[in-house]
Amino acid sequence: QVQLVESGGGSVQAGGSLRLSCAASGYTLGVYYWAWFRQAPGKEREGVACVYIGDGRSWYADSVKGRFAISQDNDKRTLYLQMNSLKPEDTAMYYCAATSFPTNVLRIDGYIYWGQGTQVTVSS
Repeated sequence: QVQLVESGGGSVQAGGSLRLSCAASGYTLGVYYWAWFRQAPGKEREGVACVYIGDGRSWYADSVKGRFAISQDNDKRTLYLQMNSLKPEDTAMYYCAATSFPTNVLRIDGYIYWGQGTQVTVSS
């Protein structure tokens, strides 16, 4: 089992930055894909970014490309999401997720482990 705990959310004005963290504990061997998802009120959960720890490849949703960056500190077993140039439409609950082999890296299908989420609110 893998436990994930997110932190770093908060309220910022448009154009600001936040860095989210996701601390992992438990048996993470074999868990290769680590991702961030978000869910705004009344909307489906959507993939934001994913990293494959095997070779460091990453994927991003079009809406965040060039503004967000996903990274991982393997020694500290922590996943990060650096969010710059934030927009009001980035307002959502952000979730950390992990799995061995997802069906699609930015879809919720196949992600086994989930955190409880951290709220990000961006005001205009």
